[in-house]
Amino acid sequence: MIQDWLQLIENMNGGVKELRQSAPDVMKGFSALAQGAMGGTAVDKKTKELIALALGVAARCQPCIAYHAEAAAKHGATREEVLETMGMAIYMGAGPSVMYAAQGLEAFDQLKAARG
Repeated sequence: MIQDWLQLIENMNGGVKELRQSAPDVMKGFSALAQGAMGGTAVDKKTKELIALALGVAARCQPCIAYHAEAAAKHGATREEVLETMGMAIYMGAGPSVMYAAQGLEAFDQLKAARG
């Protein structure tokens, strides 16, 4: 086992509770953002949770992975759907790195030329 994901969620819940108590205005804003993102009817909640799971993987956020994997399961996602979603996360985790690498090289070339 790589991680005890249930334990990770339990461990994070205490820290998130403390954050909610210590920075209530910020966390109310974050909660409103989450509610807005999860609202609407064009995309079902299962798909939204699969998207969030993929973004958590691409961002390398273990707590995000835990919470959104749990929510995807709650909303009826299948293992096959998660596997395809993970394929997209792998693709997008690597693809953006290629794009940023091209920008990094271009920035280096331009800045080196500008500095002589």
